[in-house]
Amino acid sequence: MKILLCAVNAKYIHSNPAIHILQAYSKSFAEAENVEIEVAEYSVNNRPEEVLADIYLRHPDVAAFSCYIWNWEYVRLLLSDLHSVKPELDIWAGGPEVSFDAERVLGENPDIKGVIVGEGEVTFKELAIDHYGRMESDRENAVDLKHIKGICYRSGDETVFTGNRSLMDMDEVPFIYDSEDICLFDHKILYYESSRGCPFSCSYCLSSVDKAVRFRSLEKVYSELQFFLDNKVPQVKFIDRTFNIRHEHSLGILKYIREHDNGITNFHFEIAADLLSDEELEVMSDMRPGLIQLEIGVQSANTDTIKAVNRVMDLDKLTGMVRAVREMNNIHQHLDLIAGLPYEDYASFARSFNVVYAMKPSQLQLGFLKVLKGSPMEEAAGKYGIIYKNRAPYEVLCTKWLTFEDVLRLKRIEEMVEIFYNSHQFTAALGILEKAFTDAFSMFEQLADHYRDKGYFINTPSRIYRYNVLLEFASMADPEHEQLYRQALTFDLYYRENMKSRPEFAPDITMFREQIRNLRADRQIHIDVFDYDFTEWDADTIPKRSEKPVFTAFDYEKRDPLYGNSTVSVLHVR
Repeated sequence: MKILLCAVNAKYIHSNPAIHILQAYSKSFAEAENVEIEVAEYSVNNRPEEVLADIYLRHPDVAAFSCYIWNWEYVRLLLSDLHSVKPELDIWAGGPEVSFDAERVLGENPDIKGVIVGEGEVTFKELAIDHYGRMESDRENAVDLKHIKGICYRSGDETVFTGNRSLMDMDEVPFIYDSEDICLFDHKILYYESSRGCPFSCSYCLSSVDKAVRFRSLEKVYSELQFFLDNKVPQVKFIDRTFNIRHEHSLGILKYIREHDNGITNFHFEIAADLLSDEELEVMSDMRPGLIQLEIGVQSANTDTIKAVNRVMDLDKLTGMVRAVREMNNIHQHLDLIAGLPYEDYASFARSFNVVYAMKPSQLQLGFLKVLKGSPMEEAAGKYGIIYKNRAPYEVLCTKWLTFEDVLRLKRIEEMVEIFYNSHQFTAALGILEKAFTDAFSMFEQLADHYRDKGYFINTPSRIYRYNVLLEFASMADPEHEQLYRQALTFDLYYRENMKSRPEFAPDITMFREQIRNLRADRQIHIDVFDYDFTEWDADTIPKRSEKPVFTAFDYEKRDPLYGNSTVSVLHVR
């Protein structure tokens, strides 16, 4: 009996821990000798016909798919074709996209035999080993499907739900990585969970459904963290919904990571910043730059909105904690906003944006509400006039407070933030340009309008040409400082990489060639000459012209571990 566990990931660099956990848990039972359990990972960028061919040529007897909002439409079409070419194949589905409304999923997708509801480890083991395994070798002792808790399946013309399964002990969840197979995850992000569940009740999140927070014992966590460190894994992403909900647990992990740092591995955590303790801050302050990164959901600065979505958040404390972490200058912070929430109109969202932007996060993620199946927001959508796409990812189209035109405009602003802020390629130029507008949101709003008017959203400029585009926009918005923008953009460009050809907007430094040649000697650096010292500039002001040329060195062998930019210094020239 061959069972194939299939995952279709959003990107190649992602991996799917769920199917590997199911495989590892089932293999730990002796009866697994009767069943061959194989995993297959693809991405939504793979051509569906190639994935179909690969699955078919593996000749499974049963196929089970891990389903999420980002792959559901892809998987549905794939399953239809798979059933056509292999009608005898039993197809099962699991994951958050199908788990919360299994009967509807079966009604709309006749090719699926059944759905695994909720946590799948024990349920899949009983389905794979006790049912399918014994069906082949010992039919009399095979477990009937109705005796397997946690599944919803077809029985003739009826749909049968066997009831919810009790939650498992986190220490029983197998660790899916080992030294022999770690190469299978080369060039991929590795995911790890030290806890499951969330105590909060945010109505847009499926984690609010499972409030039973369970933790893996720290002894197990330490040994598994050491595996990542010993194998010099580039990045480990914790999938705990709120990593720092229990301080003893999070503090222990942070201390272990700090004390056993290998100089390479980065750990990613999703946290509630307003719950950070002083002791956790103290431990983080002593970490290598780039050792950890934090993802912090702000979602909105509108108090009515936060109350309406049942979110618990102390915005003042969160702001203070984000500032404290930023001042450490060693941790990448990613802050999230959600457009389309109740009571948040365009002007209110602009205010929320400015509040978060003022926190100066490493990245500002402007996302859009997704009305997930099974979430409390799905039930409340009518009350708030929330209209959303009827297919995954169920993204908001409009609300009582936000028109579809508003959403489209915010989509364009989102792209501007991603290109010009989150890339960290235009830091000096943006810092100056902000001063020409009433607030940051207005700057990105008008930049988005400029992109639209010039047709750049359709004919997207190359990464290098974007410097010209920003200069074009800045010169229109603030013509008084055009020469300053030319130099700031030149600084930004060389800050990131040593260009082989000099951009046309860069200042003429021909007269300084001999001095630059003498300064460089044999060093692998780029030296440029500016009228401003961008290394000492206070971003809250407009840079002041220096009394003499500023010789600036860009060292690409010593890069910033947080953003990948070169090390910059001013050279003193007699």
